[in-house]
Amino acid sequence: MKKYFLLILVALITTGGCKKHSGKKVVVVYTSTDQVFSEPVLKAFEKKTGIEVKMVFDTEESKSTGLVNRLIAEKNSPQCDVFWSNDPLRVEILKQKGILQPYHSPSAEGIPEKFHDPQWYWTGFSGRIRVILVNTSLVKNNYPESVTELIDRKWYGQFSIANPLFGTTSFHIASLFVLWGDTRAKEFLEEMKKNGLKMASSNGEVAKWVAMGKVRWGFVDSDDAFSMIREGYSVKMIIPDQKGMGTLLMPNAVAMIKNCPHPETARKLIDFLLSEEAEKMLAYETCHQIPLHSGLTLPQGVPDISKIKTMDVSYPAVGKKMLEILPYLKKWVSH
Repeated sequence: MKKYFLLILVALITTGGCKKHSGKKVVVVYTSTDQVFSEPVLKAFEKKTGIEVKMVFDTEESKSTGLVNRLIAEKNSPQCDVFWSNDPLRVEILKQKGILQPYHSPSAEGIPEKFHDPQWYWTGFSGRIRVILVNTSLVKNNYPESVTELIDRKWYGQFSIANPLFGTTSFHIASLFVLWGDTRAKEFLEEMKKNGLKMASSNGEVAKWVAMGKVRWGFVDSDDAFSMIREGYSVKMIIPDQKGMGTLLMPNAVAMIKNCPHPETARKLIDFLLSEEAEKMLAYETCHQIPLHSGLTLPQGVPDISKIKTMDVSYPAVGKKMLEILPYLKKWVSH
């Protein structure tokens, strides 16, 4: 009898112990988009398809960078199927390191050409813009209207940006290097520091500092600004540089990992994320992300992308530039 039970125990261990989970379809997604916004979309896909979504989220402080480093470390033994980045910069870096494989999703129909990789290594959707958030109790008029006001002496010690080694601030800074060239961009950063910059750990912290009056204004993403407005703080969101170079548009970007464990379900998840259904969900979430598909009904307060002047930047060029300037930025942050 003992031998009989031992044989059953061995059989249970070797078969996983539970038949009802055998053969269940799964997809593993790493995402740097805030969990509060990305998880409902991923849960909707799970409910719609029956595919189990295993989600790995990044921290606010190391936004995108932590997961990018993990994907690089896993290059020879991929554990992830789909990377959902909160901007195209990180997927460009992964493409250049040979970690992605191309996938042209049918759901990308209608997304403008400039928002996807030419070979479809990644595709953008649901964008945010860089904005200025102002404390209207401290600034009554003559609001800042341009990124160049970060070096204006009238704002000495009264403004903030997030650490440019992480998240969308690094994307923003790298874009300025591409537009202005290295010499002017480095001079700009040095002047910013001389102007009493208060550097925060994240865009969310910048927004809180503005709302609480620690600084008068700061650069954040539009979703951070919407958050403070929704909470009732005396703040105003300003879309900068509308008379000049335009503001930076940062679409989410989704990519398929090369030699991923579950390619079939990976493609299905990418199809869903690029769909109008997913873009509507993100537009109506409290983050109010801006759809890249045209003709969708937008909730009140969400800017129409066709009415915003945006920076004319090449995302591949920005990705390449980010890698080039990283040593300089590390020194700039630490001194």
